[in-house]
Amino acid sequence: MAVLATFPKPMEAEENRQIDSLRYLARDFSPLLRDAAVVDIVVNPDGAIWCNRIGEGFERIGKMAESEVYRILATVATIRGAELNHANPMLETDFPLDGSRIEGLVSPIVSGAALALRPMNRTAFSLQDYVSAGIVTHKDDEANRLRFRDDFLNEIRGKDHAEIIRLAVRFRRNIVVAGGTGSGKTTGANMILRVVAEESPNHRVIVMEDTRELWCPIENHVSLLATAHVSLLTCLKASLRLAADRIVVGEVRDINARELLSAWNTGHPGGIATIHADDALSALRRFEQLVNSATSETRETIAQAVNLVLFMDKEPGNRAGRKLREAMLVHGYDRAKNEYSVEFV
Repeated sequence: MAVLATFPKPMEAEENRQIDSLRYLARDFSPLLRDAAVVDIVVNPDGAIWCNRIGEGFERIGKMAESEVYRILATVATIRGAELNHANPMLETDFPLDGSRIEGLVSPIVSGAALALRPMNRTAFSLQDYVSAGIVTHKDDEANRLRFRDDFLNEIRGKDHAEIIRLAVRFRRNIVVAGGTGSGKTTGANMILRVVAEESPNHRVIVMEDTRELWCPIENHVSLLATAHVSLLTCLKASLRLAADRIVVGEVRDINARELLSAWNTGHPGGIATIHADDALSALRRFEQLVNSATSETRETIAQAVNLVLFMDKEPGNRAGRKLREAMLVHGYDRAKNEYSVEFV
């Protein structure tokens, strides 16, 4: 009996060709997808490839041409039937080679094509594995003490504003720079970013703005620009899938304040933002206005997210024309007194 040869259908053959092309394009980092210790693989707009391994943090491992990064994203978009263009510059889907989660970004929200891969977790650890590794112990284990807030408060006592800012960055406190128009909010945020570069040079920072004003000296960073097609709120949501250590917002406006508070309260401490306000305490009230809520629950959320407010003001008598007038710690929200628990330092 004659055996009939079988051939792939045209669509299957085309997808197989695209998969082969993707495998070649991703050759510089695809082996890492099989490494159980790898948590994140990112390629920044400058082409730098970074790998985040468990317990080690990010390490730069190579470089790719922007054209290759774009071709990877375009190929993934084609395979998954998604749009990727000037009007739709974000790609959120699974990576066809192994099912990892992928976030892709192209112009105009970034200066060059960028992507972030979160490999699938293929290892299931047992309870005994956790015990053996010292992850699961007992309530009297000294390592279980939530010590960071207490240590920060103890460290800043008697310190000047410069040292308080440096310690706030070191302890990954969320900092809000408040003030009026022309008061120096943006330059203040840029100054704090320089402190981040000095204190945490290996951190990955995601910066979001609707006008490019912030300058980030940290090597592993991505700057997102809100556009007519992509709002700052959308950029904020995307930042949560870009493996950020710190999230920075050029100016908090409108409903994106709620998303920022959520991001800062869910595993992204050490952020920076600017906001229009007449004094440090008014900055917290301004957050209430932006999220259109002044309930106790909202105020508690704000108090948990914002740790330090720096109030900048114009100062004609100063050569720089501006002055840091107030540094205010936010300890929490007192429901009984119906007010924020703050301390001016």
